[in-house]
Amino acid sequence: MSSSVQGLCLVLLLLSLHPFPHVFSHSKGLRPGRLPAKPVAANITRTQLVEQQFMQWIRFVGRLRHSLFHTAKNKLFPSYTLVVDKKPSKGDFTSIQAAIDSLPFINIVRVVIKVHAGVYTEKVNIPPLKAFITVEGAGADVTVVQWGDTAQTHGPKGQPLGTYNSATFAVNSPYFIAKNITFKNTTPLPPPGAAGKQAVAFRISADTAAFLGCKFLGAQDTLYDHLGRHYYKDCYIEGSVDFIFGNGLSLFEGCHVHAISQTYGALTAQNRMSLLEDTGFSFVHCKVTGSGVLYLGRAWGIFSRVVFAYTYMDNIIIPTGWYNWGDPTRELTVFYGQYKCTGPGANYAGRVSWSRELTDQEAKPFISLSFIDGTEWIKF
Repeated sequence: MSSSVQGLCLVLLLLSLHPFPHVFSHSKGLRPGRLPAKPVAANITRTQLVEQQFMQWIRFVGRLRHSLFHTAKNKLFPSYTLVVDKKPSKGDFTSIQAAIDSLPFINIVRVVIKVHAGVYTEKVNIPPLKAFITVEGAGADVTVVQWGDTAQTHGPKGQPLGTYNSATFAVNSPYFIAKNITFKNTTPLPPPGAAGKQAVAFRISADTAAFLGCKFLGAQDTLYDHLGRHYYKDCYIEGSVDFIFGNGLSLFEGCHVHAISQTYGALTAQNRMSLLEDTGFSFVHCKVTGSGVLYLGRAWGIFSRVVFAYTYMDNIIIPTGWYNWGDPTRELTVFYGQYKCTGPGANYAGRVSWSRELTDQEAKPFISLSFIDGTEWIKF
């Protein structure tokens, strides 16, 4: 394969993995020998091997028609396991990033990275072509990945990282799974509206990701649900201002959302910018607790869309419920709804006129896995 053709194919592949490449600014705010056995010619060069893997991936992607809005099939490929432990004698690697770096440049088999108990102080990034990775902790209370960057932290080139690059753990590849682990940004709680204090604990910038029994700990901008279809089951998410934000199409089921603001804050900042974007957040059978006073959401996107169904809300919720981001025109385009919620903060009587109490028919598209095409790809 010529270098020019290979380069063109790589560009097309990256576009298929990331159908929405724009990054929005948010402010206001194997080891060798561990791979599955496969015959390799004795005289094959490293370049030929990479090209062989690349073409295998191209054929695989072509079969899936992989795109955010096309059918996704999280097939159960033969998998293998790597172990991460703080003690070298008890695992294959001592850091999560080292385990990820050991994988092939293009990964097409399910790899389970088991992370033993411990606090792993490291910044982790999974690149776009390393798909089908599962990161499984020994329990969210005992397995913690932490780092402390903020939007104003200076990067290697001396420039501020920005919100996008502040993430402790960042995933850019499809079919990611996380189980029983905590992702934490250690930045202290800033005052509301503080400049440059956005500090992401976890960023997901790819399609078809699932999270089971995980914790996301931070303050401002904890969980960057950037883009793609995502499923959060029995997770704990903690923060202060806009601590679940982005433009994903995401279902939160049985999750506990906890505010730690000392004054006021906002739970969501969903960034849907067009009627043509099939994105939004849905919280089903969740619980909202915490301190301070809390908006359910702020209209970061002009067509922001958030629904709460069968969710318990503590008395920290501001009666009006929602904020228009200082732009009254957004009141005509956002979609904010509640359905059969309970608790002292769920009283719909004081809500803004441009939110809605959903009927059975209106709520139906938001309260099952079909909201994210989940039956096609969710496999724990």
